[in-house]
Amino acid sequence: MMSTQPVDPAFREGDEVVLAKGSYQGTLGIFLHMKEDTNWADIRERNGAIRSHPVIWLAYGAKPIPASAN
Repeated sequence: MMSTQPVDPAFREGDEVVLAKGSYQGTLGIFLHMKEDTNWADIRERNGAIRSHPVIWLAYGAKPIPASAN
């Protein structure tokens, strides 16, 4: 079931994030935007792939991502 209720996203476009939970735990990326279902967000991973992940799995990235990875 899709939720369209807004969550309080602590993330803003361009924030460095890391997947703190889930099967891709530890993956670094850049927060792009929330999805229509506000429990999900798109991030650009270091390899350039854009993937959707649950917002509750995201945390702020601890290390800067090199500009060449953006």
